[in-house]
Amino acid sequence: MSTVAEPSGSALNAAEASTDACTFIEHLAFTTDAGFGARARIGLVALQSDYTVEAELAAIYGQLDGVAHYVSRVSNDMYVTPDTLAAMGPRLTASAAQLLAPGDLDVIAYGCTSASTVLGTDAVERYVRASHPDAAVTNPLSAASTALSALGVGRVAVLTPYTRDINEQLLRAFQDRGFSVPVFGSFNEPMDPVVAAIDATSLTHAAETLLGSAAAEALFVSCTSVRLASIAGQLEARFGVPVLSSNLALAWHCLRLAGVNDILEGYGRLFQQD
Repeated sequence: MSTVAEPSGSALNAAEASTDACTFIEHLAFTTDAGFGARARIGLVALQSDYTVEAELAAIYGQLDGVAHYVSRVSNDMYVTPDTLAAMGPRLTASAAQLLAPGDLDVIAYGCTSASTVLGTDAVERYVRASHPDAAVTNPLSAASTALSALGVGRVAVLTPYTRDINEQLLRAFQDRGFSVPVFGSFNEPMDPVVAAIDATSLTHAAETLLGSAAAEALFVSCTSVRLASIAGQLEARFGVPVLSSNLALAWHCLRLAGVNDILEGYGRLFQQD
């Protein structure tokens, strides 16, 4: 039978002496400042399968003093179809609720262009506002439309990774917003992690193919998984037209909705716009 050794009297005395030797100093005086996000607090609901959007937006916001970025994730199927995209809608409210408390965010972005197209931008805003009624809400489709208008673009070439069923809906969405799309290209890759691995050489070649085949005033590269932010300026210099991605448009729109109008270098003409 096991026994538990009782502490000796000397051990008890040592413990008591240790406690007795500690002095608690409480209610120390302090002052406060605005903390993180003094200028803007921006929330992002990113897809569970998206390896790109959080990093690209953080790199942009990180250049601006007083702008804080908070992220939650929404579960999704890595195989992108209209049905798997639509299934995310009801999950957005709970995912947005995992960000800061209601009233603590200036803007919330939903990081999926294709799902915003399938669900409809009004539905996306409704789902997010169910948990954050006071925040401005955006998504890559609304952000791209606003950005292209700010740049004075009417004819836009569109590049996506999506399959035809999603591409046709995105084409209609741009046309319904008053844009002409003279050429539309796609990698036709339905797996989100594969899209995140598409390299800069492939994106450059695709941009050259689209812009060389039709007269377009800008190129929009859709999908928040696509890594384009770091080469947008290079592509603009090469092709002579504005080059936007879902993430660039989303970051720009979030900042402008939050009242941050700073000009940033290295991300193309969009970030020269108020």
